Amino acid sequence: MFRKRENIVEIEEGKLLSPKFDNDGLIPVITMCSKTKDILMHGYMNVEAFKKTIETKEAHYFSRSRQQIWHKGKTSGFTQKVIEIRIDDDQDLVWLTVDIGDGSSCHVGYRSCFYRSIPLGPINNGRKVEMKFEEKEKSFDPEVVYKDHPNPTKI
Repeated sequence: MFRKRENIVEIEEGKLLSPKFDNDGLIPVITMCSKTKDILMHGYMNVEAFKKTIETKEAHYFSRSRQQIWHKGKTSGFTQKVIEIRIDDDQDLVWLTVDIGDGSSCHVGYRSCFYRSIPLGPINNGRKVEMKFEEKEKSFDPEVVYKDHPNPTKI
């Protein structure tokens, strides 16, 4: 689908897209809100999801838990409209800038999947590190929005 990776100079300095997918055929994606600059989520794309994202200008990801492509927002209505796509220097990480309007990106109900922070400093007991909720309220009720859809989080 994309250009074959043949030399480092072309990969790092060339103009042609030649993304590096891992052994499972996936490339990691960081997604940022165009308005707030908050990191909304981290996900993965396979070749098909990456192609659909480029062509439709809406984010598509590959769900590792469900083993299928998902069009972000198809169920919740919180579609991610792609403003910009960037790729890192060795083309093995994608960065999306998206517009989610007044929507959210986290299946738990928060605007961003990164709704908690980890305290910095010495760790006396790693089993008792308490995170701080940076988002105090959920943007939506996941039980109402997702109804019968299974939770993608696995233990």
